[in-house]
Formats: sequence, structure tokens, C-alpha cells
Amino acid sequence: MGEALDPKRKRLLYLSWRRGMRETDLLLGRFADHHLSALGEDQLARYEKLLEVEDGLLLDWITRRLSPPAEHDSDVLRLLIDFHHPQ
Repeated sequence: MGEALDPKRKRLLYLSWRRGMRETDLLLGRFADHHLSALGEDQLARYEKLLEVEDGLLLDWITRRLSPPAEHDSDVLRLLIDFHHPQ
């Protein structure tokens, strides 16, 4: 991300890279580096909600080991999954 980020995006980028579990740090951090600047406000809110999910569960969703519940199955999660598993 070369351009300057607003404070909310900076915070989300920081949280994406510092999850606690290295695997999710890498998955979310790389996604955030690539996509945060293009996400709209509603998408940022959905991404922020995803960051509240426990690492192991979020990792299972991203790697498609488990299906996410309806409240987390959003365009942002699908974008995150597709980023790591291109069709």
C-alpha cells in the first residue's frame, strides 16, 4: 500500500498483521496490504467484524475447512477466500 491510509485503515492493517497466530497474520496481512485501500466503508465494517473472530475459526473459513455462519458469510470474506484460493 503505497498511498497514505486513513486512521481506520491503518488500524485495520495493523490488526491484520498482529493476530497472534502466524498463519492468520500472513493470510490477513497480505490480504489487507492488497485490498484495504479499495474497500468501501461498509466493507471495512464487515472486515473489522471478521477481525473479531478467533484465529483458528477464521483460518478454517479461509482455508475452506469449515463454512462460515451466515452472519460472517459476506462479500469481504469471499474476497478474502478468493484472494488466497483463486479460481
